[in-house]
Amino acid sequence: MKRLVVGMSGASAAIYGIRLLEVLRDLEVESHLVITEPAATIIGLETDFDVAGVKALASHVHAVENLGAVIASGSFRTAGMVIIPCSIKTLSGVANSYGSNLLLRAADVTLKERRRLVLVVRETPLHKGHLRLMQQVSDMGAIVYVPVPAFYSRPKTIADLVDHTVGRILDLFDIEHDLVPRWDGIPGPR
Repeated sequence: MKRLVVGMSGASAAIYGIRLLEVLRDLEVESHLVITEPAATIIGLETDFDVAGVKALASHVHAVENLGAVIASGSFRTAGMVIIPCSIKTLSGVANSYGSNLLLRAADVTLKERRRLVLVVRETPLHKGHLRLMQQVSDMGAIVYVPVPAFYSRPKTIADLVDHTVGRILDLFDIEHDLVPRWDGIPGPR
C-alpha cells in the first residue's frame, strides 16, 4: 500500500487538498494529514466542509505542533509528501529548513530522505522573492506545482478543473487514477 503525507497550509484553494484526500481514500492510499491553523480558517471560509470533516477523509491525522509524530522521522517510510495548498509562508519555511512545526519538519524530512516533495503554491502574481524561494526549493529537490488550469480536457465545472490538478499531482507520485482524460495528441490528416 502506498503511503502519502498531505499537508494543508493557509493559502487559498483548500478544495485541492480536500479533493486529494477524497481521491486517496477512494484509491486506498494511506494518507497522513497535517493542517495548519490558517488552513483550518481557509477551509471554513472557502468550502462547505468543516475541519473535522476534512480530517475524517485522512487515514491518520497529526497535530501541527506534534514534532514527535511518525512523519517527523525519516525512518517512517512514505512515497513522499504534498503540501496542498502551499502558502508563501510555508514555501519560505521549507526553503529555509525552518522546521518550527510538524508540517515544515515533515517536508524537511521528505527532502533529506530524497523522497518526492510537491508544493502546490497558490499565489499570484509572484514577485522576485517568491520566485527565488521557488528556485531554492527546486534546487533542494522539491517540485513546485502552480495549479494552473488546463483546458484541453474541456472542463465543464470547477470540479473538473480541481480534478485535473489533483490528477496531475497523483501522476507525480505514480498513483493510478482515472480523474481526467489523458492527452491523446492532435489527430493527423486522414
